[in-house]
Amino acid sequence: MIVNLERFIAEEQPRWARLDDILRRLADDPWRKLPLAEARELELLYQRAAADLARLSTYAAEPEARRYLENLVARGHAEIHGARGEGGRLRPMEWFARTLPRTFRRNVRAFWLAVALTVAGTGFGGAALALDPGAKQVLMPFEHLRMSPRERVARELADRGEHLADGKAQFSGLLMTHNTRVALTAMALGMSWGIGTLVLLFYNGVMLGAVAMDYVLDGQTAFLFGWLLPHGTIEIPAMLVGGQAGFVLAGALLGRGERLRLAARLRRAAPDVVTLCFATAVMLVWAGLVEAFLSQYHEPVLPYAVKITFGCVEAAALAWYLFRAGREDEEKSATPRRTPTDD
Repeated sequence: MIVNLERFIAEEQPRWARLDDILRRLADDPWRKLPLAEARELELLYQRAAADLARLSTYAAEPEARRYLENLVARGHAEIHGARGEGGRLRPMEWFARTLPRTFRRNVRAFWLAVALTVAGTGFGGAALALDPGAKQVLMPFEHLRMSPRERVARELADRGEHLADGKAQFSGLLMTHNTRVALTAMALGMSWGIGTLVLLFYNGVMLGAVAMDYVLDGQTAFLFGWLLPHGTIEIPAMLVGGQAGFVLAGALLGRGERLRLAARLRRAAPDVVTLCFATAVMLVWAGLVEAFLSQYHEPVLPYAVKITFGCVEAAALAWYLFRAGREDEEKSATPRRTPTDD
């Protein structure tokens, strides 16, 4: 029997809010696994909320608090007694809108490490070519990049994309396959405690910097941006996300400052690594389509300004998506909810 109803609600309200917060975070992130301590806390809070609901049900007063508790207990029951298995099924839109960007932000330090390594490699490659033009044969492994940028631009402008007229789909598929292989290699090299991922990202940066400097020094900057930006603003971040996945894997292997066993650390990191790998693949599919159907067409077929603008819009949209998508729900989860009895 409740002697003082208002006092009872005031005392129990923090526990209800805590249960609500745990359930909301579980609903927002289907991949999230509760630590043992938090799982036990969830069960205890649910049992207490169910008991509180039974006690409140004997009173006609406080109908709003009772409805709030009924909803809370129903959600807790669904979470504890198996509804999560159904909710954990693959939901593409949920994964795309929330899981992927949240996973990216949760591991954003690994992403910035990948960015730093690539930028360092880009600076090294550009400086090496500017100081020693003869280094071009070493820095650029692909034969078509070794020709004079001015000569390549003249060929591209004369061709007007006709060499791809009957093979865009095949060319696009080759690009997707090759780039995805490179990105997933960066992830897999995380098994070398991150050393292989580090080397690959730096080397990719070196090639990028060398190519860019070669075109700039030859006066082909407009062509470079018109050719690179449409697909590069997605392709390059995709490579970085692949490197990010590699560093997440390496962090699980190293386990610095953690007492968990290796198998437990790998199980915990696996969902994030898989999500980042799928993100890389999706981004590279888009980049391959853009490169085959847009990047290979140059002036006068397609003005540089149009292609550069398209690339900038892509970059802005990708940045917003990775750093902002799904954040509204995160902010709601972090903000304590007011129950009907707060007033």
